[in-house]
Amino acid sequence: MLAHFQELLAPLGHIRTRAMFGGHGIYCDEVFMAIVVGDQLYLKVDALTQPRFEQAGSQPFIYQSKGKSAAMSYWSVPEDALESPQLMQPWAELALQAAQRKQSKIGPPRGKTRARPR
Repeated sequence: MLAHFQELLAPLGHIRTRAMFGGHGIYCDEVFMAIVVGDQLYLKVDALTQPRFEQAGSQPFIYQSKGKSAAMSYWSVPEDALESPQLMQPWAELALQAAQRKQSKIGPPRGKTRARPR
Protein backbone atom coordinates (compact mmCIF):
# COMPACT_ATOMS: atom_id res chain seq x y z
CA MET A 1 0.00 0.00 0.00
CA LEU A 2 2.84 2.39 0.83
CA ALA A 3 4.30 1.96 -2.66
CA HIS A 4 0.90 2.80 -4.17
CA PHE A 5 0.71 6.03 -2.14
CA GLN A 6 4.23 6.96 -3.25
CA GLU A 7 3.20 6.40 -6.87
CA LEU A 8 0.10 8.58 -6.43
CA LEU A 9 2.18 11.44 -5.00
CA ALA A 10 5.16 11.11 -7.36
CA PRO A 11 4.04 13.85 -9.80
CA LEU A 12 4.63 16.41 -7.01
CA GLY A 13 8.37 15.82 -6.71
CA HIS A 14 10.83 13.50 -4.99
CA ILE A 15 8.79 11.31 -2.61
CA ARG A 16 10.39 9.43 0.25
CA THR A 17 8.96 7.69 3.29
CA ARG A 18 10.16 7.17 6.82
CA ALA A 19 8.81 4.85 9.50
CA MET A 20 7.29 6.81 12.39
CA PHE A 21 4.33 6.89 14.80
CA GLY A 22 3.68 3.21 14.20
CA GLY A 23 3.12 4.10 10.53
CA HIS A 24 5.04 6.09 7.95
CA GLY A 25 5.66 9.73 7.19
CA ILE A 26 5.72 10.88 3.58
CA TYR A 27 7.98 13.67 2.41
CA CYS A 28 7.92 15.53 -0.89
CA ASP A 29 11.21 17.30 -1.63
CA GLU A 30 11.99 17.04 2.12
CA VAL A 31 8.66 18.62 3.18
CA PHE A 32 6.66 16.40 5.57
CA MET A 33 3.23 16.31 3.93
CA ALA A 34 1.43 13.07 4.77
CA ILE A 35 1.21 10.10 7.08
CA VAL A 36 0.19 6.51 6.48
CA VAL A 37 -1.37 4.61 9.35
CA GLY A 38 -2.52 1.09 8.63
CA ASP A 39 -3.68 1.22 5.03
CA GLN A 40 -4.96 4.80 5.28
CA LEU A 41 -3.30 7.86 3.75
CA TYR A 42 -3.74 11.18 5.56
CA LEU A 43 -2.66 14.47 3.98
CA LYS A 44 -1.54 17.63 5.78
CA VAL A 45 -4.19 20.34 6.18
CA ASP A 46 -4.22 23.82 7.65
CA ALA A 47 -6.88 26.48 8.18
CA LEU A 48 -6.86 27.31 4.46
CA THR A 49 -7.22 23.75 3.17
CA GLN A 50 -9.18 21.92 5.86
CA PRO A 51 -12.59 23.16 4.60
CA ARG A 52 -11.99 21.50 1.20
CA PHE A 53 -11.29 18.19 2.90
CA GLU A 54 -14.36 18.58 5.12
CA GLN A 55 -16.56 19.30 2.08
CA ALA A 56 -15.26 16.13 0.43
CA GLY A 57 -16.26 14.06 3.47
CA SER A 58 -12.70 13.41 4.65
CA GLN A 59 -11.95 12.72 8.32
CA PRO A 60 -9.05 13.78 10.57
CA PHE A 61 -6.50 11.32 11.85
CA ILE A 62 -7.31 10.80 15.54
CA TYR A 63 -4.98 9.06 17.93
CA GLN A 64 -5.26 8.00 21.56
CA SER A 65 -2.83 9.41 24.11
CA LYS A 66 -3.08 8.99 27.87
CA GLY A 67 -6.71 7.97 27.60
CA LYS A 68 -7.70 10.98 25.48
CA SER A 69 -8.41 11.37 21.79
CA ALA A 70 -6.43 13.96 19.86
CA ALA A 71 -6.96 15.01 16.24
CA MET A 72 -3.96 15.86 14.10
CA SER A 73 -3.81 18.19 11.13
CA TYR A 74 -3.78 15.24 8.72
CA TRP A 75 -7.00 14.26 6.97
CA SER A 76 -8.07 11.24 4.95
CA VAL A 77 -8.19 11.43 1.17
CA PRO A 78 -11.44 11.18 -0.81
CA GLU A 79 -11.79 7.59 -2.05
CA ASP A 80 -11.72 8.45 -5.76
CA ALA A 81 -8.37 10.24 -5.34
CA LEU A 82 -6.79 6.90 -4.46
CA GLU A 83 -7.49 5.61 -7.98
CA SER A 84 -4.89 7.59 -9.96
CA PRO A 85 -2.16 10.22 -9.72
CA GLN A 86 -4.35 12.58 -11.78
CA LEU A 87 -7.23 12.35 -9.29
CA MET A 88 -4.83 12.64 -6.35
CA GLN A 89 -3.02 15.70 -7.76
CA PRO A 90 -5.33 18.48 -6.46
CA TRP A 91 -5.46 16.96 -2.97
CA ALA A 92 -1.71 16.36 -2.88
CA GLU A 93 -1.04 19.94 -3.97
CA LEU A 94 -3.26 21.26 -1.16
CA ALA A 95 -1.36 19.09 1.32
CA LEU A 96 2.04 20.18 0.05
CA GLN A 97 1.03 23.85 0.20
CA ALA A 98 -0.21 23.43 3.79
CA ALA A 99 3.00 21.62 4.76
CA GLN A 100 5.15 24.32 3.15
CA ARG A 101 3.27 27.05 5.02
CA LYS A 102 3.80 25.13 8.28
CA GLN A 103 7.50 24.61 7.54
CA SER A 104 8.04 28.29 6.74
CA LYS A 105 6.56 29.20 10.16
CA ILE A 106 8.87 26.87 12.09
CA GLY A 107 12.07 27.37 10.09
CA PRO A 108 14.42 24.94 8.39
CA PRO A 109 14.62 21.25 9.34
CA ARG A 110 17.05 20.30 12.09
CA GLY A 111 20.61 20.11 10.90
CA LYS A 112 20.01 22.68 8.20
CA THR A 113 21.00 26.30 8.53
CA ARG A 114 19.74 29.32 6.72
CA ALA A 115 22.11 31.46 4.73
CA ARG A 116 23.20 34.45 6.75
CA PRO A 117 22.53 37.87 5.26
CA ARG A 118 25.64 39.81 4.32
